[in-house]
Amino acid sequence: MATPQDNNTDRIVCPYLDTINRTALDFDFEHSCSVSLESSPHIYACLVCGKFFRGKGKHTPAYTHAVEEGHFVFVHLTKGTFHCLPDDYEIKNEPSLNDISEALHPKFTKAEVERLDQNQELARDLFGRRYLPGFVGLNNLNKTDYLNAVLQALAHVKPLRDFFLLAGSGELESSNGNYNPEGGDDKSSRKRKHSKSNNVNPAEFSHLAKCFSLLLRNMWSCHRFKSNVDPHMLVQAVSVASNKRYHVGKQAEAGEFLSWLLHQLHVGVGGTRKSGSSIVHETFMGRVEVTTLIKKRRLRGEDAALEILNAVPMANDEAVAAGDEDDRAGSDDEETVERKRLKRETLKTLANESVTVEEETTTETDFLLLTLDIPEKPLFKDDDGGLVIPQEPLVNVLRKFDGVSFCDALATQQQTSVSQESDGVVVAKKRRYRLRRLPNYLILHLSRFKRNNFSVEKNPTIVMFPVKNFDLSSYVFPDGGKEKVPTEEEIKNMSVSFKRLMTLYCLVSSSCTMFIIITQSDYVLFASCRRRSSKSC
Repeated sequence: MATPQDNNTDRIVCPYLDTINRTALDFDFEHSCSVSLESSPHIYACLVCGKFFRGKGKHTPAYTHAVEEGHFVFVHLTKGTFHCLPDDYEIKNEPSLNDISEALHPKFTKAEVERLDQNQELARDLFGRRYLPGFVGLNNLNKTDYLNAVLQALAHVKPLRDFFLLAGSGELESSNGNYNPEGGDDKSSRKRKHSKSNNVNPAEFSHLAKCFSLLLRNMWSCHRFKSNVDPHMLVQAVSVASNKRYHVGKQAEAGEFLSWLLHQLHVGVGGTRKSGSSIVHETFMGRVEVTTLIKKRRLRGEDAALEILNAVPMANDEAVAAGDEDDRAGSDDEETVERKRLKRETLKTLANESVTVEEETTTETDFLLLTLDIPEKPLFKDDDGGLVIPQEPLVNVLRKFDGVSFCDALATQQQTSVSQESDGVVVAKKRRYRLRRLPNYLILHLSRFKRNNFSVEKNPTIVMFPVKNFDLSSYVFPDGGKEKVPTEEEIKNMSVSFKRLMTLYCLVSSSCTMFIIITQSDYVLFASCRRRSSKSC
């Protein structure tokens, strides 16, 4: 059959375009053949019934479906090209199919990405329902609420969102590094221009990173055919990458999944062991100093026992030292023999005595999220017989990172250390945490669940947290020391304009905007920390 072609243009005209049923199209599902269940790069979607089929040649499921059902218009799910089967010609330059292309592969320009946070215009789907791009619902695929909550939070982290939106749209420059997701022209932005996260090739992303990019583009797209998003492709990629640790129908904790997902995205976009080698590290990585205080129980030893014995002289030592020594065999009297025997027994007793020693070690490590321990719930009930649910402010929970308090290590960590220590048995282990550097976005994980041999217990303690102006300056101990507060005389000598700038600088420098994601199983706090910079003034 000859290919229908317009004489005036190069546009390929297809007589079956009026058979397309857009209400039946849903590109959120995994791209696999509905007949052979095979996943391959050559999967086509029927634009009449919405089903997915493999291939377009003869004897393929797509070709057979076109002949048997009379559905002739198909779209290649990977390339986005349109084809007419069984005639097997490509439909080109057809303006009426642009909406399908935008729904299949949403793309964003840099100008559109910069305007996302200021957008207040509602979009409309095929059914007339209005929605705000970026604030759409994710379908629960049977106990995947923890995954949806984490994805909703990550979708609103500006540097991470902008990176994956531009990478999936082919707008991310991989050579000159002109991409600056934070905007502005301060020192941090100029430093980001030479960052390794820009020297990436989106075509080399892992399958999980590509699915995550596609999901974010679907969530922020204003050209969708429906007002909600199905994270089916990402859930399948997560299940394969985690070896079904995070799988449909299996509940998990949001904090554990978030830590795993950030690591997988870091590796998936080409990150290495070096800090700051990916957009994930640049956005969420901070630095903490961990001081470990270990109490060990071990034997004193002969050397230490001999030092103690020499420090405390025994009876008659001075008299023996003052008298003449007789080296002849059998010359010692009974008192000298008894004294030597007593000394040997005392030395042996002191050497075999168990003593407790303390060892302190300090290390610095990077982190992507901080886990906070919540106080235990009370054991006793109130006067009415109900359980008392305590309320704790976030400041009390953050005492773990005040840089002064020592907190007990977990029992599992102590058991591991006991097997590794060969010079004694660990009696107790405590740790002190000092934040050396805060990330651009701080993630706080409230650890509510504890596993025992029988079940999983949940701590119902309510943690009250501020939404704005959360000051973290008292928890940070930078390497160069904290900035000195000006004295009263220095403040008097300042000009009025400089005092005004100082006031604005102090208000902006250490403030945070925090939001929380809540699921049935876990709670995770996100805080957007604003770094100190001259541009903040």
